[in-house]
Amino acid sequence: MRVPRPRSLAGQLFAMQVVLVAAVVAGCAIFSYVTGRSQAEESARRQATAAATAVADSPTVAEAVRSPDPTARLQPYAEQVRRDTGVAFVTIMNTRGIRWTHPDPARIGETFLGNTGPALHGQIFDETYTGTLGASVRVVAPVRDAQAGGKITALVSAGITVDTISAQVRRQMLALLVVAFAALSLGGIGTYVINARLRRHTHGMNAAELSRMHDYHQAALHAVREGLLMLDGRRRIALINDAGRELLGLSGNPVGRYVSGLGLPPPLTGALLSAEPRVDELHLTAERVVVVNTSPVSSGEQRGTVVTLRDHTELQALSGELDSVRGITEALRSQAHEAANRLHTVVSLIELGRAEEAVDFATAELELAQALTDQVVGAVAEPVLAALLLGKAAQANERGVELVLAPDSRIDDGLLPPALPARDLVTILGNLIDNATDAAAEGAGRGAARSARVTVTARAIADELTLRVSDTGPGLDPATAEAAFGRGWSTKSPGRGLGLALVRQAARRNGGTVEVSRAVDGGAEFTVHLPLAESRAEPELVPVPVPVPRLEPGPDPGPGPGLEPAPGPQPDPDPGPQPDPVPHLEPAPRDEPAPRDETAPREETAR
Repeated sequence: MRVPRPRSLAGQLFAMQVVLVAAVVAGCAIFSYVTGRSQAEESARRQATAAATAVADSPTVAEAVRSPDPTARLQPYAEQVRRDTGVAFVTIMNTRGIRWTHPDPARIGETFLGNTGPALHGQIFDETYTGTLGASVRVVAPVRDAQAGGKITALVSAGITVDTISAQVRRQMLALLVVAFAALSLGGIGTYVINARLRRHTHGMNAAELSRMHDYHQAALHAVREGLLMLDGRRRIALINDAGRELLGLSGNPVGRYVSGLGLPPPLTGALLSAEPRVDELHLTAERVVVVNTSPVSSGEQRGTVVTLRDHTELQALSGELDSVRGITEALRSQAHEAANRLHTVVSLIELGRAEEAVDFATAELELAQALTDQVVGAVAEPVLAALLLGKAAQANERGVELVLAPDSRIDDGLLPPALPARDLVTILGNLIDNATDAAAEGAGRGAARSARVTVTARAIADELTLRVSDTGPGLDPATAEAAFGRGWSTKSPGRGLGLALVRQAARRNGGTVEVSRAVDGGAEFTVHLPLAESRAEPELVPVPVPVPRLEPGPDPGPGPGLEPAPGPQPDPDPGPQPDPVPHLEPAPRDEPAPRDETAPREETAR
């Protein structure tokens, strides 16, 4: 059996509004009927009072009462007054209640039906009583004879029948019903029009569906990692999720605030206020690089804008790491090619019977290749930075640029706090070295007399980490030094110019600063200062032997991070045939030199 779908919200509101309008109109009609009848009775009472008191105060009536035949003079007078005033009857009677006048002449001489007691005491009173003409609202007034000293000599009763009053009320109700029906019709039509529009806006959904959609909307809004905000037609924030507040650096609840008053950079503010759609535009905030997409929402008229934000800082960091891995891969490929050439040379020398020259050639090449590795690993024990420097050195060497590590560089293993992400260090140092390599290669390509060189300083002293990169390129104009950190600024091809912006963003995220000056060699020098918030005092630890993984052939056979190479006698330059498997090195506490197996091959040969 098919379960009927609940009525839509617009349909429910329509039914409720129709019932409400009908109830209001019916209530107004009943109230108008009750008040109209009351007012009609009150109007009839005043009309009868006026007629009765007018007849009672007439000298003609008092004079006719004294005549031998009052009926002959009073009957025509009473009928004239009745017709002129519009009342149902005017009855003049003596103090005993015997009628002298009546609309029906046959009733003359009969006793008046009704109360006369208060009138005999000089009061004018009204009552509703059923007489010969039916129920009526009547007024009884005394007739005083001035010649008899104000004595009450007769009574006058004037009244309007209830049927006459009801007929008047019915005529009023007919007009009231017409007005009520018109009001109900207009209310129904207006309600239908409003609910038809509401049905279009709610897409025919009922209250439960709207409530469920709202719950899903809220859950999805705060679950997505991309920033989302919606602007109304006046360019105020109508909706924003948590990621949007974080990416824009907004605190509190910005809903209802104008975009121009958020304190965002002018280019980003212009993109948000633009009436044209923006697709994958890069913009800078105080601490991030964001990708902005805007889509105006319109249907015949401007209604607002939907904006999505993505954190390009993380994307760029991942791209930088990928570039580093790609560069190291290329360097390894190049070194493998060079190693093959050297190996062929050594083999050829041995085949020519010049073994000593072959040994000297191989040893010299190994010592030259190991020199930079030993220098980097010995000075920078942080594995991420060490690997980055070795990879960048190989890349720079392929471009004819010498990468030099400053003698005062020193970063011990474990000195950097966990709060300082390795990704940010790669972003900072990698971009600075890439820019410096490009500048140095450009300076050498322009025929500069000095050699192309990039000098890197990585030093952690006290509570501060200093990263400094200088080059021998053409340098940076002081007038454009600040602009160099803006989005899109580059001396190279269009579409670049994010490296220095990312450097500043990463430094600011970690509470650091970036400085630019002229290097001693004439190029540009960038210095980054990063605070080391946590104390790095090393607790006393009991050395525990840890198995060292098997060494595989690779470009960096130096000691691993945090492992000091044990001193020992160097083997003979000609170690003879090398075994295929490399024996495991037994670890030893750092305070004591590790014993070295004299028969084991040198680490250089593992390369």
